[in-house]
Amino acid sequence: MTQSEKAARLRALHHADEPLVFVNAWDPITARILETMNFPAIATTSAAIANVHGFRDGEGMSRAAMLEAVGAITAAVSVPVSADLEGGYGPTVEDAIATAYGAIDVGAAGLNFEDANQDGLLPIDLQSKRIRAIRDAGAQRGVELVINARTDVFLRSIGAPEARLALSIERAAAYIEAGADAIFVPGVADAAAIEQLASAIGAPLNILAGAGTPSISELKALGVRRVSCGGAPHGHVMATFQKAAAEVRDLGTFSFISDRISHADLNAFFQKTEV
Repeated sequence: MTQSEKAARLRALHHADEPLVFVNAWDPITARILETMNFPAIATTSAAIANVHGFRDGEGMSRAAMLEAVGAITAAVSVPVSADLEGGYGPTVEDAIATAYGAIDVGAAGLNFEDANQDGLLPIDLQSKRIRAIRDAGAQRGVELVINARTDVFLRSIGAPEARLALSIERAAAYIEAGADAIFVPGVADAAAIEQLASAIGAPLNILAGAGTPSISELKALGVRRVSCGGAPHGHVMATFQKAAAEVRDLGTFSFISDRISHADLNAFFQKTEV
């Protein structure tokens, strides 16, 4: 598939019979594992990518460094990749355009785009202009990037609890008008609230999974079209690594080695060698 075809494929997956589910990847090997397990698309996690490169989440990593990491992932797989590019690495329209062009340059088919930074939520009009600029940038390059517009009203506990649903819906409507393909509302796990969001938002709704999140089949019934695991899979892997290290340190044993992907099988995910 061409990059343009991958973007079209990613967009279509948001309207398929089953929700589009992402166990988010953070490097080429996690992306290849997912591809070989027949996941139809890959989404990255900015939190995990930042952490494995020695940075904090929340745009602690530069745009250039994040895009380089995303490019390594897109180069490793043939399926569409949705890149988690946080808030665009700066609050301006120009920052959004630079991030959109960068995403296209490294082979992404779509991107997550947040409406908050370290100072809080961006003004709704400004974020709408930034989304519109991303849409225009993709059109200019011939790649209609799939824009998953994220609003952090629930995640950051903005406003009174009873007002967050309406505020999220208001922002979603503005972002859809500006050209967003899907709306990502992390931080909401209550089934009734999810159903209200899915019903009121005129675009596919993306939910961030947590330990208490309804199952995929239940989310489908509530109207959810996209489910992301975010940085949780990376955190799970890190917990497993920590347990292995603790076994060696505290017990002097190596039983963890029996539960792993072998060296040969890991190598088999990649055919190329550097010359």
